[in-house]
Amino acid sequence: MTTVTLSRRSVLAASGAGALLGGRVVAEDDAEQPRDHGPYAALLIEPGWAWLGSGDGQGLLREPRILIQGDRIAAINPGEVPEGAPRLRFPRSILMPGFISGHTHVCGGTPTRGIIEGGRSYNRALSMVETLSDEDLDALTAFNLAELMLSGCTTQVEMSLTLRQAESYVRVAKRWGARGYPGPMIPGRMRLYPIWFRSDDQVLFDSEEETLAEVQAALEFGRRHAGAGEGRIQPMMSPHACDTQTAATMAAIGKAAAELGTGVHIHLSQGSQETEAVKRVWGKTPTQWCEEHGLFDGPFFGAHMSGLDWPTDAPILKKHGAVFAHCPSAGGAGGGSMPYPEGLGHGLAVNVGIDTHSNDFLENLKLAVLYGQARYFLMRGKTDLPIKQPSIEDAVHGATVVPADALGRPDLGRIAAGSKADLTAIDVGDFLVGGGALPPEPLNNLLYANGKSVHFTMTDGRVQVQEGRLVADDHAEVSRRGGEVLSKIWQQLETEGWFETSG
Repeated sequence: MTTVTLSRRSVLAASGAGALLGGRVVAEDDAEQPRDHGPYAALLIEPGWAWLGSGDGQGLLREPRILIQGDRIAAINPGEVPEGAPRLRFPRSILMPGFISGHTHVCGGTPTRGIIEGGRSYNRALSMVETLSDEDLDALTAFNLAELMLSGCTTQVEMSLTLRQAESYVRVAKRWGARGYPGPMIPGRMRLYPIWFRSDDQVLFDSEEETLAEVQAALEFGRRHAGAGEGRIQPMMSPHACDTQTAATMAAIGKAAAELGTGVHIHLSQGSQETEAVKRVWGKTPTQWCEEHGLFDGPFFGAHMSGLDWPTDAPILKKHGAVFAHCPSAGGAGGGSMPYPEGLGHGLAVNVGIDTHSNDFLENLKLAVLYGQARYFLMRGKTDLPIKQPSIEDAVHGATVVPADALGRPDLGRIAAGSKADLTAIDVGDFLVGGGALPPEPLNNLLYANGKSVHFTMTDGRVQVQEGRLVADDHAEVSRRGGEVLSKIWQQLETEGWFETSG
């Protein structure tokens, strides 16, 4: 095997062709197939390609052998494999680190999908989610979390829209072994809209006492669930945005975040209206205000950033290593482009996130590049802002190493000895994605893929998706129950005549 120093674009060649058996898991040389879902004393994974991490670099290795022991990657191309270790072969797939979404609202995905595109407010649909029983709420959460796992997303920085939804996320994530950084949105969705879309700033100040109570409830949620799920659940403080906070609530959020030590997850300058509102009331940009209240003192994930004051804000964000969670499907399908080229051009730490409507992480990875390139070419020569043409390498880096490092987790986002066994295998040789064989430049084939191309997902050494089906739970039953709950919401909307309203 040839060995060279890894870089972001390096390709390492290895000898041996291997049988091209599609993306299926197959036995070879009578090796025992895994009969449970781990973690395993030892498990050997043999993909056609792997996107490896070594030090500060990442690169491709052809036909590696990845040894998993327990919850960790033990070795790449080990000299010896423990006797009787099960073997998984993905000869037409690329093995990737499990993707990390820096911004999700897990429970809200399916209730808004296909509705936001009609031009109507989906506020009523989200209101109805909060009326569900805990059992139905968990069924809805499970369906949406299953979609994330089925598309290769193993870690979610999760801003649940209410405290009840945050508790639901924790229940399901613990059961399935997901890795999450959840927190209830402050103010929660049931109080949010009158504050967010106010015509009089007195509404904001009148909301302060109730928002402070929500900050305390979120802190108690964080204390209660810190380290749950064998350490995979680490709650964060998740304020909605700066324009729905007062100085007192911002200070309380900063203090609570310092106690939890896991950081802050916020919508930051979602649009120019937010930036202008914060400037009007507080005399500074949302980014400046976050800095003033110590919100950058730990991990910081800011979603959207469409209304940034780039000359003012970008240096602050870069100085603190803040993550820009770029969500290409934030406005639904065809919802418009966001400042991905600007974020890359300013040297920010840019993640690819989910937001609400699409839980297909692989699809969003692709859209980040395609929308981003369209935006770049429309802007080129027409702006003084630094911009960069996004590449698939940028998107992959932003879905793995960038958020892992921001979370203080160098053991995530990489396929390297000692890293956590958070992995996903994507068939890049199948119909519509490849050409029936293992491609020579597999990252480019991700631009033709979506979640249906994911055949395997593992978190902490536990298999959650195998052969494209959820195995963390009963795949068919999770689908049936999720659809049953969603049908209740649709039926109520139909009864109210909601679908007859214009956009």
